[in-house]
Amino acid sequence: MRPPWWARPTAAALFGTGGLWPVRVHGADAVPVTGPALFASNHTGFLDGPMLVAASPRWVQCLVKTEMFHPPLAPLLHSAGQIPVQRDRGDRVALGHALDVLAADGAIGVFPEGTRGRGDVGSVRLGVAWLALRSGAPVVPVACLGARRTGASPHGLPRVRTRLHVVFGTPRVLRPRPGVPGRQALAEAGATVQQWLAAHVAAAVDLTGQPLPDDLGATAEENARGEQP
Repeated sequence: MRPPWWARPTAAALFGTGGLWPVRVHGADAVPVTGPALFASNHTGFLDGPMLVAASPRWVQCLVKTEMFHPPLAPLLHSAGQIPVQRDRGDRVALGHALDVLAADGAIGVFPEGTRGRGDVGSVRLGVAWLALRSGAPVVPVACLGARRTGASPHGLPRVRTRLHVVFGTPRVLRPRPGVPGRQALAEAGATVQQWLAAHVAAAVDLTGQPLPDDLGATAEENARGEQP
């Protein structure tokens, strides 16, 4: 789909050079400009989704928890083609919608850690691996850095004028090993995504000098909540 009319001015106001949280984009030339693409990003704060969409050189439709689809955000999310997903289970409706977008050569964004946390990708959910295996779309690793300061709540925002970073990595295609049963292939693909993304985030921290937050601001209840597949 094409971005809505308000997308560019909103992105500039939030993340442009003179915006509330200026974003420096790294590695955008690695993003495939045509064909299906799966963006797999780490997740530390509320701004990760919007800054990924704003920083990407092509329009991205993200899987967003259903709780976000209430006024005043619901009309904006719907008009931007963002996809509501049930965060407490494998949501086949949302994943099917994402497959349709990929089949139409669109781009999908997923935060496979499943909840806001430190963002070091210590574990992942299998939604992105399932989509990659079903669609054949390349997986683009993404590191979103700076969206939560150390010790702050995952639901909070960074201080205004904080420099944020979005780092895109080299796309890779997931292929199951011949003869491996489906569930095992999915588990292996999920482990591969976890390794790719964790290594990319660590390299992005070294590149930008922007450290990951600690988890002091997240309560046990917050960490236990899943947000995206």
